[in-house]
Amino acid sequence: MSAERGARNAEASRTSRTLAIIALGSNLGESVNILRSAMDRLQELSDVPLLRSSLHRSAPVDCPPGSPDFVNAVVGLVPGRGETPETLLEKLQALERDFGRQPRKALNEARLLDLDLIAFGAETRSSPALTLPHPRAHLRRFVLEPLAEIVPDLRLPGQSRTVAHLLAHFSP
Repeated sequence: MSAERGARNAEASRTSRTLAIIALGSNLGESVNILRSAMDRLQELSDVPLLRSSLHRSAPVDCPPGSPDFVNAVVGLVPGRGETPETLLEKLQALERDFGRQPRKALNEARLLDLDLIAFGAETRSSPALTLPHPRAHLRRFVLEPLAEIVPDLRLPGQSRTVAHLLAHFSP
């Protein structure tokens, strides 16, 4: 972990506030630039500097045949006081629309920007609009690899093992 990333992680810890984890993905357009711009916009939702992973390329998982590869990343942010998982999700969906996201026509279709709320502290939810933690995050290398860069010791709600341990023992 870089010194800068470690300092941001320490800052988030010092605040003793909720850390929200967001996975980013793009497989249309200038994906690298899209994710960097999206990270800059996500900074506006955080009370401290974002924890930012590096960018990772990954093959599409459960996508239509011929789907282009993805560029993925993960950020950790400290939401403003009074923010809830539901209000943060609304902001993430608005950001996706700002980047040109259209209502989906097919499951896991190609997209300019996909933002998934992976975790919101220890909160859990199970509603038609939101499931926390994300039900497949611990099963996705494209989430675990960048997540392990920024918070390797994190235990997602409902998981007994850390992100680093899940990644080390990952089997597709």
